[in-house]
Amino acid sequence: MIDTHNLKRRDLYLNKIIAFQDTEPVKVVTGIRRCGKSSLLKLMAAHLSETGIEDNQIIEMNFESYEFKKMTADELYYYVKQRVISGRRMYLFFDELQRITGWEDTINAFRVDFNCDIYVTGSNAHLLSSEYSTYLSGRYVEIKMLPLSFSEFLYFHDFEVKETISAIGGTRKRVFYKSGELYELKELFNTYMRFGGMPGIADVGLDIEKAMVLLDGIYSTVVIRDILEREKRRSQRQITDPILLRKIILFLADNIGSNISVSSIGNILINEGLLDDSKRKGAPSAHTVQAYVNTLLESYFFYDIKRFDIKGKEFLQTLGKYYIVDIGLRNYLLGLRNRDIGHALENVVYLELVRRGYDVAIGKVDKSEVDFIATKTDDKLYIQVTESMTNEDVRHRELTPLQKINDNYDKIVLSLDTGLDESYDGIKSINLIDWLI
Repeated sequence: MIDTHNLKRRDLYLNKIIAFQDTEPVKVVTGIRRCGKSSLLKLMAAHLSETGIEDNQIIEMNFESYEFKKMTADELYYYVKQRVISGRRMYLFFDELQRITGWEDTINAFRVDFNCDIYVTGSNAHLLSSEYSTYLSGRYVEIKMLPLSFSEFLYFHDFEVKETISAIGGTRKRVFYKSGELYELKELFNTYMRFGGMPGIADVGLDIEKAMVLLDGIYSTVVIRDILEREKRRSQRQITDPILLRKIILFLADNIGSNISVSSIGNILINEGLLDDSKRKGAPSAHTVQAYVNTLLESYFFYDIKRFDIKGKEFLQTLGKYYIVDIGLRNYLLGLRNRDIGHALENVVYLELVRRGYDVAIGKVDKSEVDFIATKTDDKLYIQVTESMTNEDVRHRELTPLQKINDNYDKIVLSLDTGLDESYDGIKSINLIDWLI
């Protein structure tokens, strides 16, 4: 029996992966390093074990382990072949498989040669590049994993939300720690905005120095192993300047939620004194900056979001936005100061919409902007995010773009302080923390 008693469940992802159990597609779990992919594979293996699958039908390999570090694609095939039990269905789990050169052929061979169900994780979108799609002809399903949501953060840190009755008869949500202490929900949300959602922080506790050491390790691993080392292994080396890479990371982290043109990043870095113009003979080319930004997107460190013209019903090529995968990583990079709370809240909302399965775009309506258009097959939301709705000027700024949209889908303003009104002409005003949980 596989031991998972120390693992917290991630039901959002575990239920998705269970839904595809024993179906033909290879299950590919993607996401930034240390967001919980390895634990998810262990939870899935434990689920199989609990439902009657014998342990010898489950093969687990983590290619971060020294045991498999120098393994070739051929050696991987024969390692698995030796352990396949004739006449039994096998369950194959491969963690950080992108470290094996030519792994695509081997996975395809497993599908053809053995009666097996295959689960794979990877920390880089290169894993699902066009070459991989060609090899498997679309026979894979991707499960995109993110760091902890606010609800998961509370659960991982042993907090439980309960509704309590106030003295005047209304209800409000309170949070209880496992030892019985009582906390306000907003206090814990502020803690989440400080520490972020990397699962490993639950192991070291809510100690800011320990958390920063852990985040430094994640940052170094992503940058050095997933970006710089991978570039050395690729024939086409574009990402060769670690200083430029860090400057671009800092710039994007400092400008989450802002309209950014990649072509202008190099010039802005020089103008702000972040790059030495004399040494570089001018700004790096737009092509170079785009290559660096692309590799950050591939490693799931940042996510980009396009603008959509609501009235023209088309995506626009200019001025997208970038959001960072974890607000704790942003605090590690830029320091703990109360900076740009509005865009930080936007970042949290964007990631939550992605978790809930929405495709997300920025909305353009005339000369105004809607923070998010969130679309599913059968649902669409228009969302504005702001710190407070108590100021009349802010209300006007947030409501006006939504009022210009003439369809019947939900229009919502999320804020930490909604004021007294629950709606404005059909536009809902919802507490952001309540929406998150």
